[in-house]
Amino acid sequence: MTAMADLLEDSAVKTYLLRLIGEEGMDLLLRFPDGGEYSDEDLAAKTGINLNSVRHTLYTLYEKRLAEYRRIKNTETGWLTYLWKLKSEGIPEAICEDIKMVLEKLEIRKKFEEENDFFICKKCGTFTFNEVAANSFQCPHCGNPVDHFNNEPLLNALNKRIATIRKSLCYE
Repeated sequence: MTAMADLLEDSAVKTYLLRLIGEEGMDLLLRFPDGGEYSDEDLAAKTGINLNSVRHTLYTLYEKRLAEYRRIKNTETGWLTYLWKLKSEGIPEAICEDIKMVLEKLEIRKKFEEENDFFICKKCGTFTFNEVAANSFQCPHCGNPVDHFNNEPLLNALNKRIATIRKSLCYE
């Protein structure tokens, strides 16, 4: 079993990578030869995966620092070849970075929900107090009257999610 296949035994790692690179990318990870560096063309030939899919997966992994490349130049043709290798040791850090980004977004949303009073039009959706007050408490889109919207269930859900993330091991 390859080192990557061992890592993919962890359901959290597998879910993260599947979301990041999709099924074809996962197939590339499972077929990626152990050790050494490989060009995207070599990887496509060895794995039977479409070259564009191989490149897309490698660049996506590179953006998360889960793959790296070394560039070599053919002195005769001037062509550049990129030799790729996986950096699976960076997976925990990449997951933590993404979790922190989600936490930041949830905290921004929580603050917005706490600082605003909401009203709802049954036809068009929710609006802030300022949006409906400027329109005599009628829907700014259709003109129907609006009702107060209790966002406490949403705030409770946000608070629970934020607390769960903060308890995670990688949050500092």
